[in-house]
Amino acid sequence: MNVSQAKQSTGQDLEPLRSIHTQNLREILVECGISLVISTYQAGKVVVIRADQRELNTHFRVFEQPMGIAADREKLALGTAYEVWELRNVPAVAKKLKPPRRHDACFLPRNRHITGDIDIHEMAYCGDELWFVNTRFSCLCTLDRKNSFVPRWRPPFISAYDLGDRCHLNGLGIRDQKPRYVTALGETNTDKGWRGNKRNGGVLMDITTNKILARGLSMPHSPRWYRDRLWLLESGYGSLSAFDFKTGKLETLINLPGFTRGLSFWGPLAFIGLSQVRETAVFSGLPITERREERFCGVWVVNIETAQVIAFLRFEDAVQEIFAVSILPGIRYPELINWDQTLLSSSFILPDEAIAEVDFSKLSTF
Repeated sequence: MNVSQAKQSTGQDLEPLRSIHTQNLREILVECGISLVISTYQAGKVVVIRADQRELNTHFRVFEQPMGIAADREKLALGTAYEVWELRNVPAVAKKLKPPRRHDACFLPRNRHITGDIDIHEMAYCGDELWFVNTRFSCLCTLDRKNSFVPRWRPPFISAYDLGDRCHLNGLGIRDQKPRYVTALGETNTDKGWRGNKRNGGVLMDITTNKILARGLSMPHSPRWYRDRLWLLESGYGSLSAFDFKTGKLETLINLPGFTRGLSFWGPLAFIGLSQVRETAVFSGLPITERREERFCGVWVVNIETAQVIAFLRFEDAVQEIFAVSILPGIRYPELINWDQTLLSSSFILPDEAIAEVDFSKLSTF
């Protein structure tokens, strides 16, 4: 594979955020008509990966401990240290951004919901309803206007809500527009009890039946229902696998050079987040940290029909881990605004019936 350095755009800090990528990654994004949004809580960044004319561009925005992401063409949700950000795509604003005629989407903050420090992990939209993993309380939640969060489901082996992170619930998979599958690092009911057997204590569950589909997994993450198969990242091995409902076992498709976490699909392609985990108390004793091969951080692209890596983007220096990898379908060059007082104070979203009665000649920005 031919490798190039990605063009970086930020303007918010001067940290070294260099990356290199295979030259075909830009062409893949262009051909698919997509861009990527990824989070790295260790570096405190959300990164938009997009094709920029003849280059690949990595565009950084600063958030406090960003983790879970849920996104589509119209909206984007982000779980951070103690709140959920909800942003909306305002195409009219995208047209006014510089450079001219480059952006085809602009996601502006619409709501910031304070949840408290609950260690938000994976998130997903079911229709317009946002579901997310509340890891410290060991449950799945939604939001309302009154409460910090609304618990909707917890594993049957969890006896009560507390801040103890009893099983390290982390992954959320959607099927038929409903929450269906979750992963946890342990089937445990004590404060951080999962750490006692993190090497192979992980479980995959179906929340509609409360049935544990698979046990003995090594740090499972990111369950995804795609092409009538249930996919899973077994992070402790750095693998992408599919679950066989007949045998109750995982079938490994490919092993990758990093701690796998964060997964999205497009056509025959899987976009997988890799982290360069170190030998720490949390990650010690895992199969991947015992391997002698070098580990990397970035996004790897795997063809699930051939089980081959076809492209990657690898971060260097400051970025050492990835949490979420999300696809923006039909959007090639988006902007994501975390805060811009001038832009936010002069941009408006109204119901269609109200827009029909707006006098646009009186508005300089809309």
